[in-house]
Amino acid sequence: MQISFADLTLPKSGALVVLATEDASFAGMAAQLDRLTGGALARAKAASRFTGGKGQFLELMAPTGVAVSRVLVAGLGKPAKVDALTLEAVGGNVVSRLSKSGEMSVSIAIDKLTGVRLQPALMAAHAGYGARLAGYRFDRYRTKLKPEQKPSLTGVAVLVAGAGEARRAYAPLEKIGDGVDFTRELVSEPGNVIYPESFAKRAKEELEALGVEVEVLDEEEMKKLGMGALLGVGQGSARESQLLVARWMHGPKSQAPVAFIGKGVTFDTGGISIKPAGGMEDMKWDMGGAGTVVGLMRALAGRKARRGA
Repeated sequence: MQISFADLTLPKSGALVVLATEDASFAGMAAQLDRLTGGALARAKAASRFTGGKGQFLELMAPTGVAVSRVLVAGLGKPAKVDALTLEAVGGNVVSRLSKSGEMSVSIAIDKLTGVRLQPALMAAHAGYGARLAGYRFDRYRTKLKPEQKPSLTGVAVLVAGAGEARRAYAPLEKIGDGVDFTRELVSEPGNVIYPESFAKRAKEELEALGVEVEVLDEEEMKKLGMGALLGVGQGSARESQLLVARWMHGPKSQAPVAFIGKGVTFDTGGISIKPAGGMEDMKWDMGGAGTVVGLMRALAGRKARRGA
């Protein structure tokens, strides 16, 4: 999913999302659209139960007077309670609603709204981040998808006054998104693709490219360190156990390090004699802890994070 930022002007194609707070009249881009469409937004609101409540959407298809294909009004809820997560939910919900709609692009207009303390640039950055997270799909092995089941939406443009500031605010969020997506990639692969050696290899390549120090211990090295419990778990596999150690040492030397430990059993065979065959493919998720730690390290390194950042 391509996320971009641009100045706050009425787009000439695609879908358009505008914002509204609870029980407030249309403002900014929403008010402009209502005028251009001859009051269509106001009439649609009056004919519905839309109040601008958090999570609500009002949709207007093929509106006259404007070039966009559809307009969605996204409710933010009470102005004083609007925060970063509210905007992330808007961005995510927009992508989820339009992903398979036939729309190829959508613009989200961010206005300065009365009573909302969050600045428009930050609102835009978090809306883009929510859209980025919702746009991820793992379709590598889905070979029988019908055309209508495939996503049509490829781009989200966030429109805001001061797009450069929004772009700068989005930059560290984008790096976190990279880490989240890498974790999703690892946990989505089946056990015959992600096993100890391939997990360590992928993580090492990804993290070292960002400057993370990576060490991979084999079974002999783990035996010397007395890691009998870990090695015992792996004895039932034809694959050799491995232990991945990743270090991002960019904090003050006077501060103690913070350690994250994640379980990395790439296929959970524990008690397999009493497990039903149905759902056996889900046993791959026992490495979700290790996958999360690797994604975290990717996010920290991508942001060039320092201690406390």
